[in-house]
Amino acid sequence: MKLHVIHAGDFKLDGGAMFGVVPKSMWQMLNPPDENNMCSWAMRCLLIEHEERLVLIDNGMGNKQSEKFFGYYYLHGEHTLEKSLAEEGFSKDDITDVFLTHLHFDHCGGAVIREGDQLLPAFKNATYWSNEQHWRWATEPNDREKASFLKENILPIQESGKLRFIENKDGFEWMPGVKIRFVSGHTESMMLPQIEYNGKTIVFMADLLPSVAHIPIPYVMAYDTRPLLTLSEKKSFLEEAFENKYVLFFEHDPLIECCNLKMTERGIREDTTFLLSQI
Repeated sequence: MKLHVIHAGDFKLDGGAMFGVVPKSMWQMLNPPDENNMCSWAMRCLLIEHEERLVLIDNGMGNKQSEKFFGYYYLHGEHTLEKSLAEEGFSKDDITDVFLTHLHFDHCGGAVIREGDQLLPAFKNATYWSNEQHWRWATEPNDREKASFLKENILPIQESGKLRFIENKDGFEWMPGVKIRFVSGHTESMMLPQIEYNGKTIVFMADLLPSVAHIPIPYVMAYDTRPLLTLSEKKSFLEEAFENKYVLFFEHDPLIECCNLKMTERGIREDTTFLLSQI
């Protein structure tokens, strides 16, 4: 197995929404906002090269949305999904599997492209993976999440016949060396791949811990549908991760790819931070 970091660009979200009840006087030191209170975040994906499979975990927000849409989210930076894949020696046509941690637009928008008046799978040779509970949640959205579940990112996958569902069973071994954790505080049945790699256990954090700054237990996004459940899931996971020396891989941290953990007087915190390539 070989892992590659794939950068799908950077975007901005409101700092208050990203840090929930934490006061700006505290969180602004962690990710300084601009004049509109917006902070920059990465869309850092992961590519698993294993035997004949090339698995892409999440794929950013894509570029098919309207100018008005991007006016809200400020897609910026030098990275694109296509460029980052090319830098690793691959193209979208090489991808055999697209793993969708969940269907919020900044995680799955790159899964579908617009060609003329058609919406088509961006990875034409790939199987797309979600789970039945989350798919139903996303295609029948509640009012709170409706703006994050965009039908043009989701329905064309099913219409293409390329969609498959993963069994919603915590610890399910999806492929050799990759087990799936399920968490439901951020959104229903979000999937976190747990990967055995070079003698380490790496957990792709998706939106359970979008950044290093979200490791403290009370730092929960206002986007989470069940914040008290997130608190419980974070606490349980961090205790397990510390005890078992897991490596945390961050999808949204603007600077940090990975960290391990240490115990402090304030609870579990990040210890050393490093690049995935250093493992």
